[in-house]
Amino acid sequence: MTARSSSASVPAAVATALARAKDALHRNDAVAAERSLVGALALAPRHAQTLRLLGSALAMQGRHGEAAANLREAIALQPDDALAHNSLGNALGRLGDKAGAATAFARACALAPDLAPLWYNHAKALCEDLRNEEALPVLERATQLAPDNLRAQFLHAHALRVTGRFAESAARYRRILAQHAAAEAWLGLANLKNQRFDANDVAAMERIARADPGVDDRNSILFALARGYEDLARYDDAFHTYLAANASVRRHRPWDAARFSARVDAILAAFTPLPVGAAGGQGEEAIFIVSLPRAGSSLTEQILASHAQVDGAGELADLPAVLDEESRRRGEPFPVWVAAASPADWQRLGARYLERTARWRRERPRFTDKLPDNWQYLGAALAMLPGARVVICRRDPLETALACFRQLFAGGGQPFSYDLEDIARYSHDFDRATQRWRELHPAQTHVQDYEALVADSEAQIRALLAFCDLPFDERCLRFHETERVVRTASAGQVREPLRRDTARAAKYASLLDPLRAALGMPPFAGK
Repeated sequence: MTARSSSASVPAAVATALARAKDALHRNDAVAAERSLVGALALAPRHAQTLRLLGSALAMQGRHGEAAANLREAIALQPDDALAHNSLGNALGRLGDKAGAATAFARACALAPDLAPLWYNHAKALCEDLRNEEALPVLERATQLAPDNLRAQFLHAHALRVTGRFAESAARYRRILAQHAAAEAWLGLANLKNQRFDANDVAAMERIARADPGVDDRNSILFALARGYEDLARYDDAFHTYLAANASVRRHRPWDAARFSARVDAILAAFTPLPVGAAGGQGEEAIFIVSLPRAGSSLTEQILASHAQVDGAGELADLPAVLDEESRRRGEPFPVWVAAASPADWQRLGARYLERTARWRRERPRFTDKLPDNWQYLGAALAMLPGARVVICRRDPLETALACFRQLFAGGGQPFSYDLEDIARYSHDFDRATQRWRELHPAQTHVQDYEALVADSEAQIRALLAFCDLPFDERCLRFHETERVVRTASAGQVREPLRRDTARAAKYASLLDPLRAALGMPPFAGK
C-alpha cells in the first residue's frame, strides 16, 4: 500500500471500516473508532489515513504516547498531511513536550497555510513553551484568518501583555470589547495594572454583572469590576465586590486549610533531622525564589534576570515533578519516602532536576526557578541540590493577603486565596515552614524584604547578588529596562521603576479588621 493511498484505493472492507471509524469519532466514541481502525490496519497495515485516525482515537482516550507513535508512522508514510502533523502536535502537547508540539504545529501551518485553527494551535504551543515573542506573528496570522475567533484574540492580547507591550495589549482587549461584552476582556484589562478604569468602564461592567453571566464570566467580571471601583476610590463597593467574587470562586474551588497545615507538619517532620543529601556542590546553577503570591517574587526574579549570568526561567514545575516521579517509582507519596532516601537517591534526583531544566542554561550559566509553592519542598530541593541558593521573598503580611484576595489566579491556581481566613492560615504555614528551612540551611537561604528593597534598592540588590555569588551588575539596578517574558500578574510592575505607592490596605480602613485579626495584627487605628 502506497503512502498516498486513499480509502478509494483500498479494499472495500477497509473503506467501510474507515467510514465507520469516522462516524464513531464524530460521535466521540473513540473505543468504537479504535476497533474499526485496528481491523482496517490488519488488512492494510501501511495506510497513512488509517494510522492518523487511529492516532486521533487513541488521543481521545488519553493514550497520547500510543497516539504519537501512530501519528509519526502516518507522517513517515505521508509527510505532507497537515492534519497528521496537527494531531501529533496535540499529542505531544499532552505529553508535556511543548517544544515538539510547537514544531509539529509549525509544519502543519506550512502545509496548510490557510487553515486558521492550525495557526492558533501553533501559537498556543509556543506560549505554553514560554516563547511568547515567537507566538506574536503566528497570532497575527491566526487572527487575520479568523477575526471572530475570540480564543485567538484573547491569546494575542495575553501574549502582548507578558512580553511587555501593554498599550498594544490594552488596545486589543478594547477591540474585543467593541464587538463583544466579554468579561474575560475586562479582566485582561484589570490585569494590566498600569491601566485605569473610568466611570463608563465601570457602568459597562455593572451591566454584565447584572445580566447574571455563567460562572467563569461572573468570576471574571466581578474581579474586574472591583478593580474599577478601586480606580474610582469607591472602596466600600470594591471590598464587597471582592467578597462576592471570591465567594463565587470558592464555591467551585474548595480548600481544606486544616489538611494543608497537616501536610506542612508532615513535611517538616520528615526533614527533622536533616537527611544526608547529595555530595558536593550539585545545583550551583539554580536559584530558587519562593514566596507567597503577590509578595515580590516576580520583582526579585526580574532583578536577577537582568544579570549577565542569570536566565529568569519563571514558574517552573520541575521540582514538584521530580518528586512526583520518585513517589510513583517508590509507590509512596512525598514526604513518606524521605526517611528511606539515600545520599545516592538525592544525587540522582538532583541530576534529574538539572536535566529537566537544562534548557535554561543554554545561554547563561545560572537560572531562577520562581514557582511560589516550592517553599513546601525546600528540604528536598536542598538535599538534591546542596549548591543551590534560595531567596525567600516577604512583603507586609496585610498587603500580601489583600493582594491575593484581589487577584483571580489563572488556571485555578492558589485555591487558598479565595477566603480571608484561609489566606491568613496559609500565610502562617508559609512563615513557620520558611523559618524552619532558614534554621536548617542558614547559609543557603536569604530573605528579600519588599519594603526594604523599595526603601534602599541599591544596597538590597547588592546584598542579593552577593548572596547568590554573583558579581555586581549595573543592569540589575535598571531591572525595569530588561526585556523578557513575565507570565505572572506582576508583568506590568516589573517593567516600571520601584514605586513607593503600592500599599492599599489603609484605603480599606476597618473593612480589613477581620483579616488583621486572622493575621494576629491589631485593628485599624486610622491614619
